[in-house]
Amino acid sequence: MISFSLLKNPSPDQIERIIALYRQAGWWKNSSDNPELVTRIIHGSHCFMVVSIEEGIIGMGRAISDGASDAYIQDVMVDKSFQGRKIGSSIIRKLVEQLQTDGLKWIGLIAENDSQRFYENLGFKQMKNATPMLNLLS
Repeated sequence: MISFSLLKNPSPDQIERIIALYRQAGWWKNSSDNPELVTRIIHGSHCFMVVSIEEGIIGMGRAISDGASDAYIQDVMVDKSFQGRKIGSSIIRKLVEQLQTDGLKWIGLIAENDSQRFYENLGFKQMKNATPMLNLLS
């Protein structure tokens, strides 16, 4: 049975599985395998959602926010062996629902790696006159 829950205080096993998801998605390399970093990410997020089965975490997503007006969804991923089952869509819907419950109406994200259509099917639209940017000086 698949369950969705907000994670606040991760166990060492949960942290290990979250690191594995980041690595599977290609976002982290060995140097990023830092349990303290994962704990800080979870605690610093407005909400951090995990998807679990009996064996452990198979998906995740989070939102960052000022808690007053704006929120951004990021780090949404599902274990490759569970993809294609609408788990990612459910993560997005549940995050949006939680953010709206928390009074946040402006919810943005960056659609990477040709994922624009996926997010459009969930109600997101491309922002006109906006370009995602990244500081490469650090």
